[in-house]
Amino acid sequence: MGRLSRTQSSLGLMAAVVLLLAAPSCATSEGGGPAGTGTGGDGSGGTSAGTAGAAAGVGGSTDNGGGGATGAAGAGRGGTTGAAGRGGTTGTAGRGGTTGTAGTTGTSGTTGTGGAGTGTGGGSGTRTAEATCARWKADRANLAEGTWSGNVASCVVGDISADGRANALRLFNMYRWFADLPAVVTEASRDAQAQACSLMMDANSPMLSHEPPTTWLCYTAEGAMGAMTSNISGGPGVSSVAGYMIDSGNETTFGHRRIVLSNKLGPIGLGSTGQGGASCMQNIGGTGNAGKAWVAWPPPGPFPMQAYGSGTRSLSTTGWSVQTQRSIVLTGATVTVTSAGAAAPMTMSQLTGSYGESNAIRLVPMGWTPAAGQSYTVTVAGVSTPISYTVDFVDCP
Repeated sequence: MGRLSRTQSSLGLMAAVVLLLAAPSCATSEGGGPAGTGTGGDGSGGTSAGTAGAAAGVGGSTDNGGGGATGAAGAGRGGTTGAAGRGGTTGTAGRGGTTGTAGTTGTSGTTGTGGAGTGTGGGSGTRTAEATCARWKADRANLAEGTWSGNVASCVVGDISADGRANALRLFNMYRWFADLPAVVTEASRDAQAQACSLMMDANSPMLSHEPPTTWLCYTAEGAMGAMTSNISGGPGVSSVAGYMIDSGNETTFGHRRIVLSNKLGPIGLGSTGQGGASCMQNIGGTGNAGKAWVAWPPPGPFPMQAYGSGTRSLSTTGWSVQTQRSIVLTGATVTVTSAGAAAPMTMSQLTGSYGESNAIRLVPMGWTPAAGQSYTVTVAGVSTPISYTVDFVDCP
């Protein structure tokens, strides 16, 4: 993939982010292209705890099997005694009746299953490994970038085809589902800003800027507003989503990731100039209210190894993260990670900026990488609300 840069806006709104996807060997750095990197804004922190788990299931009633009635004893009638006749014989005694067979007892009913609970943080207590892999495969079955109706040479904004926008949106919502966050939708006016932003980024490639000058090729006021309020990428819309989640080059902020996993994200705008082009994800001014006290990445529960990445483009290199609402301050936090009872050492650092949620930390594995079938428990202490969760890594080939 390539160079990533982040800046923070003086507007105090949610952050805008730059993601440049070029060749895998490109270096990462902070800051934009030669035109200068513009400023994004701060995300707003969530305020309330997550939803409690579903109530326990109702127990099944036990079948009251009635016992079979006991058969009445068949009282045999005794034979009558023959009258003494002249030379008569004595009558034979009657045979006793047999006792009836006892009825069988009814079978007991089964007991109902209790509902699974959802934690108050970033957990997803109801998500299974099977459902996780099914979602991973289904949502990534079509990764087509779509077709763009615009033109760089004549500065025609155009639009990305519906399938390209839908494919990108589906991936954003898949990652949010992993983190137990609600899905977001796009909005036409936001899409228009993101599309105008995408044209400008494509026309002036390899430069990227949140505050493009009026001298830029294909400059428009709508595109400039889109640039200032968006995550911006030098790559097309669909393939950029995974890059936001690994967030290479933004290890001091993880601004892309934190925005995608924000409580207040949505609705959003998505624009792209298609295969080989650029893209923007408009995100400032959202009205979402997921209310998660904290959100972790990778999240609690089953997590695909394929989403973890590999080599320099993996979460072992860029780092794990935990972001919290304003009431859970992480400056004095201590973190321990264990797997199968053994310590898994991590380095911890405070993330800067207010992207997504206001407090966030970065955790980097020290010389180890998880594998499918392994589970890691993360415990964050030294905070007003202690946090503990377990990540179960699964293979979703």
